[in-house]
Amino acid sequence: MAGVGITSKSAQLLSRPANPEQILKEVNVHGALTDQNRHILNKDVTVFLALLHRTFNERRKTLLERRLLRQANLDKGEQLDFLPETKHIRENDAWRGAPPAPGLQDRRIEITGPTNRSMVVNALNADVWTYMADFEDATAPTWENMINGQLNLYDAIRGQIDFKQGEKEYKLRTDRVLPTLIARARGWHLVEKHFTVDGEPISGSLFDFGVYFFNNAEELVKRGRGPYFYLPKMESHLEARLWNDVFNLAQDYIGMRRGTIRGTVLIETITAAFEMDEIIYELRDHSAGLNCGRWDYIFSVIKRFRQNPGFVMPDRQNVTMTVPFMDAYVRLLIKTCHRRQVHAMGGMAAQIPRKDDQAENDKVMDAVRADKMREVRAGHDGTWVAHPGLAAVTADVFNTYMPTPNQMHVRREDVHVTANDLLNMNVPGTITEEGIRKNLNIGLGYMEGWLRGIGCVPINYLMEDAATAEVSRSQLWQWVRHGITTAEGKKIDKDYSLKLLYEQADELEKNGPKGNKYKLAAQYFATQVTGEDYSEFLTSLLYDEITHVSGKTPATNMAKL
Repeated sequence: MAGVGITSKSAQLLSRPANPEQILKEVNVHGALTDQNRHILNKDVTVFLALLHRTFNERRKTLLERRLLRQANLDKGEQLDFLPETKHIRENDAWRGAPPAPGLQDRRIEITGPTNRSMVVNALNADVWTYMADFEDATAPTWENMINGQLNLYDAIRGQIDFKQGEKEYKLRTDRVLPTLIARARGWHLVEKHFTVDGEPISGSLFDFGVYFFNNAEELVKRGRGPYFYLPKMESHLEARLWNDVFNLAQDYIGMRRGTIRGTVLIETITAAFEMDEIIYELRDHSAGLNCGRWDYIFSVIKRFRQNPGFVMPDRQNVTMTVPFMDAYVRLLIKTCHRRQVHAMGGMAAQIPRKDDQAENDKVMDAVRADKMREVRAGHDGTWVAHPGLAAVTADVFNTYMPTPNQMHVRREDVHVTANDLLNMNVPGTITEEGIRKNLNIGLGYMEGWLRGIGCVPINYLMEDAATAEVSRSQLWQWVRHGITTAEGKKIDKDYSLKLLYEQADELEKNGPKGNKYKLAAQYFATQVTGEDYSEFLTSLLYDEITHVSGKTPATNMAKL
């Protein structure tokens, strides 16, 4: 379905299906619905989800196949470049994205995190401008996490989320306007196996978007905001076009004005970096700008060029935002966004404040300050933090150097980024055994938490999520694949990689809490660090371990409710 053009009369008919039982005949839920959350997935919501699936799923799968074809071409040595067929879009100065929507003009500090109830309250109480509620990298997609996360946002939007946990009370602040809420749906590659239509799992993207939009869009508008989204992991403007068509159908379905939805696209793949103009163009009436998803971007560069020895990177700490390919990506993103008058959002500060050591905490704050200083001076309109304790130092930097709500007036016409700049792998540094062990610890630590249903894991005073785990395993795969020798003179081969993996796993299991899943994490990780098999995503590799959905799993047929 290349474009969705539904008249208002048709939309009214769609929103009132004459026979919902017939529509829901082959719609099943394979997870528990409780008295508390059943309204989140009622018949009206599931009819809408079924429509999204039947309209867009085949196209989604075709676009995923296109990714694999592109990878095959890159493996054969094809060079990435800006698309000749969309040159007219890039060179046309006349078009613009949508003006900022209510609550999105000033986004200088955005906090991100999962959608568990305490996190939602803490994030909305933080001294920030927006909160990105994350159904993606910071959330392990157990059924309980996904459906209760939707319930938590439903309650938060209506100001009814206050609760007590033991002796601790969680209450939303009433002394100021709360941060604007933005939901991040899962990427196009993930599915939600707990919700099937015609015997097939629904897209995780469509499930997260559909449930949140249908339940909350009108309520958000009544409260002076709107249904706003972060869109992750896209690899081309055609995937952005798919999102735009989803947005149009959704708004038409409930009779909402087109353009009410806004989507900020995370540029976190190397292929998308070559299509920034085109991505904004596809979403232009719904565009809220682009974001530098730094860790996923590094992961994508390694993944897409993993067969090429010219793209081998040193220890992770050496791959900073100032190395050539990262600097070029940031400069191009800011210039592109401001040329199109949409936000250019900066990256994540993942540090966790140190309460146990003031001297170390001072170093943490200095590092955050320097990172945010670089971003605001480059022209970013806002930035991310993972912890409320980083909001003050970050706000101080942006308030000092960005007195206006944003910096769209900073056009960066001095920037001229070429394809070679985006692919410049001149990254100084070495590969060490310590770097290998750090990658193993991060990968194992994140995967172990994910297998227990936790998607955001503190490791060494950094908040690690799927993106940093992906960098870790991709570097390990790359180093083995190309037979790299460490600074200590040891060749990194399959046996050496597995030896260190099992050493780290044994140590983590021994020192971890009772009932931990480090051994299971190591079993999966061992398939990814030998330079042989390579899963497109760790989350896809691990997903079946936390779904517990099989042919014997009881299902709720929605037509019978």
